[in-house]
Amino acid sequence: MDNQTAPQDNLVNQKAPAKKVNGISIDNLPDLLTVAEVADLLRVSKLTIKRWGKRGKLPAIRINARGDRRYRKEAVLWLLGIQTE
Repeated sequence: MDNQTAPQDNLVNQKAPAKKVNGISIDNLPDLLTVAEVADLLRVSKLTIKRWGKRGKLPAIRINARGDRRYRKEAVLWLLGIQTE
């Protein structure tokens, strides 16, 4: 007889796979993302992200005296068609 375990036994020890978009795990994303992080996630240029912010497609939050842009994770996931729970 074979000493192989039943397929059901292997399923018990496995964790649910993390959701990934373009190779980036969305489960571990911070609540506020930088321009570069959003551009990498959406596979567009940083300039495109800034343009989308000006047009209202992806609203930016301005932080600090320099006015650096941050984007809410929920807004980015909405663009990808992913519902947050």
